Amino acid sequence: MKILDKYIIKQYMITFISVFVILFFIFILQGIWLFIADLAGKDLDTFTIIKFLSFYAPTVVPLVLPLSVLLAGIMTFGSFAENYEFAAMKSSGISLQRAMKMLSFAILLLSFITFFFANNVIPESQYRFLNLRKEILQLKPAMAIAKGQFNTIGNINIKVEDKSGDNGQFLTNVTMHIKNQKTGAGANTVIKAKKGILKGDVQPNVLQLELLDGNYYENIIPKNYNEGKKLPFAKSSFQKYIVNIDLAKLNQNDKKDDGNITTEKMLNISQLNYALDSLQNNFSKDVVSYSENAVIRYVSAAQRSPKKTQLLLSEDETSDTKNTEKTTTKTTAIQSNTILDYATTTSEKKQILELAKNNVTSTISSITMARSNLENKKKNINAHWIVYHEKFMVAYSCLLMFFIGAPLGAIIRKGGLGLPMVFAIIIFIAYHFLNLFGKKLAQEDALDPALGVWLSSLTLTPLAIFLTYRATNDIGVMLNFDWITEPFKKLFYKITNTKQTTT
Repeated sequence: MKILDKYIIKQYMITFISVFVILFFIFILQGIWLFIADLAGKDLDTFTIIKFLSFYAPTVVPLVLPLSVLLAGIMTFGSFAENYEFAAMKSSGISLQRAMKMLSFAILLLSFITFFFANNVIPESQYRFLNLRKEILQLKPAMAIAKGQFNTIGNINIKVEDKSGDNGQFLTNVTMHIKNQKTGAGANTVIKAKKGILKGDVQPNVLQLELLDGNYYENIIPKNYNEGKKLPFAKSSFQKYIVNIDLAKLNQNDKKDDGNITTEKMLNISQLNYALDSLQNNFSKDVVSYSENAVIRYVSAAQRSPKKTQLLLSEDETSDTKNTEKTTTKTTAIQSNTILDYATTTSEKKQILELAKNNVTSTISSITMARSNLENKKKNINAHWIVYHEKFMVAYSCLLMFFIGAPLGAIIRKGGLGLPMVFAIIIFIAYHFLNLFGKKLAQEDALDPALGVWLSSLTLTPLAIFLTYRATNDIGVMLNFDWITEPFKKLFYKITNTKQTTT
């Protein structure tokens, strides 16, 4: 490797590492705010907090790394141009393309390392992170409940005035609001107790709360709407009341709130291939199963229909075996009447109408439920595909940001943290927005997962090619729009000359 290549790589790596460390800690601080409810006021020791953050830290690398590559490229090559180092290179016969050659290989190596990191380190950190949260809740169950505030666990909101004991398992003045299981809103049940004891080692993923000396209040929902105006409720007192809280619901809520800790992100490429194959096969089987069930439901409904309806249907089937003239005559005769015309009494007509109504309602309900289940399974498949493509996209984004940042720095000829930071933030915001937008569309099955994940990269790739071409050819970024404005100038000139001639 030549001295010039070593110098360029050294300058770039120093800037890259400095920027990466600064941005990394900024994003880690943001992560602390995301999990402030898990860390604050729960008597966690320093080592546990460090483990907590270290397992979370790898998840921010896919965000920090492209931005660091972009900003380091703009700052380094902008500094070279600002200090006339590129001018010295060109005077020695070294082009910008040659100056970027060895550094491009270094960034390519960084892309391979990034792919290995995304495929192996991030899934492992996600797995350890989730297990650490479970261990904290099982070994020290009181950490699931912070004192002085309402804590949401599944469909339960719980508040305690104070905690005591070695693990904070003894509670004082406990208030619990249990949401409606059907609607998921409102608190139909309220439990108040003077004391409580938390037990986390009774069953796996189960937090047992033993309440002592309290009262139980429950709103009664009447079947008749008019009776609801009386506001009926039930009240009872107890000396001992045991509530089992499912910690799995707590983990599910945390996953929804966080948006980062999901099962598919714990898998590498080979595991994702296996999972996708299984999910796709199950989805195809469910589609066939729902179709067959719809046909069976229709046949069963026909078998439960009145006798006259069955006779009419049997006549239609028999008519298909006859010659064309008789079939045409029979069809015309049937079309002139409806099924109700074959009912002799009013009760039979009511029975037919009621049966038809029930069949339609049942079919619509079955189709709606099947559609909802299939949509959820399709979203799950899309989520796995998104994670699959993200591992490759993160590696490609390093190359993309380098070929945007390095030429842009050479063009603007500014180093430091001023103008380069502005350009880097604008480009990264566009990249990040397109990335989130594409993944959201892919998750909702409005866009192919591959296209959704690669949308941001595909959009910015022409920009990278454009900047690299203009920088290596020393053209700059000034664009010529004369082909657009020239016709209007000529038209305006002709109109002006015509007015002057007439006057």
